[in-house]
Amino acid sequence: MKKIALAIAATSIFGFTATTHAAVNICVFDLLGKSGESFQMAQEWALSAKSWGTDVVLLPKQDEAVADNDFKAGKCDGVFMTAMRARQYNKFAGSIDSIGGVPSNNIAQKAITFALDARNAAKMTTNLGGKKYEVAGISPLGSAFIFVRDKSINSIEKAAGKKFAVLSYDNAQKILVQRVGAQAVPSDVTNFVAKFNNGQVDMVGAPAYAYKPLEIYKGLGTNGAMFNFPVLQVTADLVIRPEKFSAGFGQKSRDYFIKNLPKSFAMINRLESGIPAKFKMNLTPDDKLKYQKLMREGRLELTKMGIYDPAMMSVLKKARCSVDKANFECSLGGE
Repeated sequence: MKKIALAIAATSIFGFTATTHAAVNICVFDLLGKSGESFQMAQEWALSAKSWGTDVVLLPKQDEAVADNDFKAGKCDGVFMTAMRARQYNKFAGSIDSIGGVPSNNIAQKAITFALDARNAAKMTTNLGGKKYEVAGISPLGSAFIFVRDKSINSIEKAAGKKFAVLSYDNAQKILVQRVGAQAVPSDVTNFVAKFNNGQVDMVGAPAYAYKPLEIYKGLGTNGAMFNFPVLQVTADLVIRPEKFSAGFGQKSRDYFIKNLPKSFAMINRLESGIPAKFKMNLTPDDKLKYQKLMREGRLELTKMGIYDPAMMSVLKKARCSVDKANFECSLGGE
């Protein structure tokens, strides 16, 4: 009887260890912590990961720099944060957020689907300083629009000399703002909108995703406006240390993100339509073309500087021209 009991115990122990893996910690950046949309999306992803044999512990972080530093320090096995900060780990995935690279949600869906496809698995893994990183997901957060405290700033020319909040760790923003003659004010994702709301800056770029949570309407007041013209597509990347996960986890995760893109864009469309029409300032066709040319020049310069990935720039151009074949850039080289 004792032998039978020992045999059952051994079977239970070995059976348990054969089918489970040690839990992994994922730092999730969300300004609203556990109540935010990003954290809730991460919870849904974690439930799916369980079916792949991986238990995930989500660690909410309301400061993105803390999330990144905890990942660097090994306190997290993965981190979910904006691509602008995640670009340091993977330039290919991080370049989807290039200035003017993705002018619509339709093009964004094409670009993200392509990047996450199994054919590009090799591009999702990088070796930096002897450490291996893998992008296990890309989630859209929507187009960034320019908000101004004074609607008389209705063109790029009138932005000259105005103060514009830029994320200090994203050189692309700083360079483009300086190109149009505006004054770049270094900020962080935790305070860039606060500076707009309290009048420290005149202009800020943000997605509709941030409109209500960060109370952008306070900065707009009664005289502000939003340029109804997408400047860039904001995305979030899930970056992991692949050795901490089971074989094939990265692609299963990327497939999950592809499958959920329609749901993500439905949320984005809902948030964009939620911004009151009274704030939306439409640009003339001439101004739109002028801004497209300005942003293209900026992308070319930033790619030459090594900030953007040339392969992704080519992918994005193909995506743009597949939607708008008559666009001026489609007959031009350089991307």
